Amino acid sequence: MPLALVLVFALTRIPGVMPPNFSAAYGLLFCGAVYLTGAAAWWLPLAAMAVTDLGLCAYYTWSGGVNAFQPYLLVNYLGYGVIVALGRRFKPQSSWLWLLSGGILGAILFYLITNTAAWFFNPFHNPEYTKDFAGWLTALTKGTAGYPPTWEFFRNTLLSGGLFTGLFAGAMKLAAALEPEEETEEEGEGADEAEPAQEAEAPAGP
Repeated sequence: MPLALVLVFALTRIPGVMPPNFSAAYGLLFCGAVYLTGAAAWWLPLAAMAVTDLGLCAYYTWSGGVNAFQPYLLVNYLGYGVIVALGRRFKPQSSWLWLLSGGILGAILFYLITNTAAWFFNPFHNPEYTKDFAGWLTALTKGTAGYPPTWEFFRNTLLSGGLFTGLFAGAMKLAAALEPEEETEEEGEGADEAEPAQEAEAPAGP
C-alpha cells in the first residue's frame, strides 16, 4: 500500500496533471509518517519528493530554458519535514476525521512556511514584499504582479491536502478493516477441521 501511494503521488507530479500547488505531496508526507515505521517514515516520502523534484527541475530547465535548480527550493524541504514531524504525532489507529484534520493542518503549515520564506528572502526581488507586516500579508494573500494571487495557491494547497490525506487514510483504514475478516475466516476453517478429530478421540459410551 505505501508503494502504491508513492506511485500515485509520482503520477500527480507530471506537469499539467494538477493545477498549481494542487498536489498529493502533503497527503503522502503526512500519511507516510503515520503508517510507515522507523526511519522509513522519513526517508521514503522525502526520497519520493527529492526524486520527483529533480525530474521536474530537469524538465523545466530543458523545456523552459531556465535554471530550475535554485537553492531556495530547499525551503520546501523544511516544510516537508514539518509535515512528517506532525504526522509522527498521529497513530494509524486515530480516527479518519482526526487524520484528515492533521493532513489539512500540515498543508496549512507548509503554505505558511514556504510563503513566509519567499517574503523574507525575496529571491526574485518583488517590490511588493516589503519587510513589514503589510509585505508579509501581501505574500500570503496577493503575491506579486503578473502572477495568480497567492490565495489561490493556498486554496489549492488546502483542498489537495485534505483530499489526498482523506483518500490515503481511507484506503489504509479500508485495508485494515478487511484484514480481521480474512483472519477470522481462516480461524473458523481451522476450527471446523479440528472438530472431527476431537470427536474421533472421544471415548465410546457404555
